[in-house]
Amino acid sequence: MLSSLARALPTVVEPFSVSVGPITVTGFGLAVLFGFLIGQHIGQAELARRGHDPAPVADVVVASVIGFLVGAKVYYAVLMHDWSTLLTRGGFVFWGGLIGGVGAAWVTIRRKRIPFARIADVGAIGIAAGYAVGRTGCWAVGDDYGRPWDSPFAVAFPHGAPPSTAGSMQSMFGVAIPAGMGPDTLRGVYPTQLLEVALGFAMFAVLWRLRDHRHREGWLFGVYMVLAGLERFVVEFFRAKDDRLLGPITVAQAIALAFVLLGFVVVRQFARPAAATAATLSVPPER
Repeated sequence: MLSSLARALPTVVEPFSVSVGPITVTGFGLAVLFGFLIGQHIGQAELARRGHDPAPVADVVVASVIGFLVGAKVYYAVLMHDWSTLLTRGGFVFWGGLIGGVGAAWVTIRRKRIPFARIADVGAIGIAAGYAVGRTGCWAVGDDYGRPWDSPFAVAFPHGAPPSTAGSMQSMFGVAIPAGMGPDTLRGVYPTQLLEVALGFAMFAVLWRLRDHRHREGWLFGVYMVLAGLERFVVEFFRAKDDRLLGPITVAQAIALAFVLLGFVVVRQFARPAAATAATLSVPPER
């Protein structure tokens, strides 16, 4: 019995940070930085491979970073019904960041008179790769973890954001405290951050495999929207959340479903017309 309980103890994960003189950089900050750098590299390399000038990608990425941080923070403040959280260090929500980042990128692309679909098509691959890397930052600071889980594979964040104690999970996410358990008891949870890393990498692999598609520019971004929406919809079932919209469906899942539907619209809109494809195939090769 005791050995069984010992095997069921969760793995304790402490926050990761790096200090450079008076400056302390968290694992989340490092992950977001590397995520955007990787996304920029992939976008530039893919644009160049397609025969386009990759230089504008740097400006688009800078705008996306600003839009992502602002959007993620505003979304969090709206979700918490507390505008004072805008001045706190933590509290960033991916959906808000994605919307803010894409919006800022769209404004920058329009000002540079570049086809938005062209950047979006290559950006889809970079976003997926950056997402997989960025989610490691949530693991590094103990954020966005899952519901309580009694399993040898469960993890616990004693100094997470917030700590995965019974009391903080009840006050933050509405997770009930079992009878006889104290509010300071550390609870094991689903490591949803690692699940998101794995699914993010899977999205990147699919998009990378489809990068030589023969559809119109922008089609691949539609595929990304479908995959990203499905990914978030699934993960939400395991997340510690208290923002139910309709039964078990959370606000994030409702946004995810809208993202999937919009993605299908984009895929259909930018798919190469069957008539054009047939005409292309019927033209004899040049000699």
